[in-house]
Amino acid sequence: MSRNYGLGSRNMASAARIALDRAAQRGELSFSSVATLSERFSQFVDVARAQGIGRLERISQEGVQAYGRQLAEQVQRGELSPAYAQNLVSAINTVMHLVRNWSSVSPTKACGIAQRCAVRGTPPLGVDRALLERSLEQLRGHDQERAAGVAELARELGLRSKEASFLNAHKALQEARERGQVTIIDGTKGGRARIVPISQERQLSALANAATLQGSRRSLIPVEQNWKQFRENTLRQGRGPLQQVGITGYHDLRAAYACERYQQLTGHPAPVIAGGIVDKDQDRMAREQISAELGHGRIDVVAEYIGGRG
Repeated sequence: MSRNYGLGSRNMASAARIALDRAAQRGELSFSSVATLSERFSQFVDVARAQGIGRLERISQEGVQAYGRQLAEQVQRGELSPAYAQNLVSAINTVMHLVRNWSSVSPTKACGIAQRCAVRGTPPLGVDRALLERSLEQLRGHDQERAAGVAELARELGLRSKEASFLNAHKALQEARERGQVTIIDGTKGGRARIVPISQERQLSALANAATLQGSRRSLIPVEQNWKQFRENTLRQGRGPLQQVGITGYHDLRAAYACERYQQLTGHPAPVIAGGIVDKDQDRMAREQISAELGHGRIDVVAEYIGGRG
């Protein structure tokens, strides 16, 4: 049998994508899940190649555990969320189950990745505008203007760091001015497009700043870099100045956006700030809207941003 279990490609990432596509055709996976799983598995492939592993047959539970422990360290440093780190390991398990008899590697027990915290218990510090501005000044002072642009888009539009990095700010700014909304397509999870409403001048300012930084390019990512290089260099380095003022990362700024939107939609502070819910019907309506704006398919995920419904 040829390498990579005869899947028709000598490249591990491509072979995995073929296996995932076949599973989707059999109805075992959704096509949106295939895109997400493929992207996550590709990150493991990059690490495996650096260690001299070039075919799926050589992937072992021990190797995945070692990768998972690296992710656990990144979680401890605030570079990854526990949920995302667990999802990266789970993607490997999914692919390997499709190609061979595989014993799943537990992200928590075998790798030491922290348990997911499904309900936010402390307010995101990014809701403090003075603190936010101080963090942006820190970034710009460290010659991290593009990281500052990503941080500002995360805070003002609730974008994931990848979505902010891939956003064509020129087109987004034009759409925002003409239609009062921005369509988010590039960099989304599973390729699911969504609409973010524009209701504040500071959102237009964030888009204008990003457009200036973007220049003649298609996004904030420099033409000489790919997404992986931008993520591992610019965005990783940008977390340091954010953390110096107490903001854990770009995801924390998404949570700040969600809390501010909750206030706008209900007239009440988010539960994580107020300590409870004033109106249950308004609360559910707000969660549904915020879930859509953040690009999540379930409203229970919003608890990670604004607090629970208890």
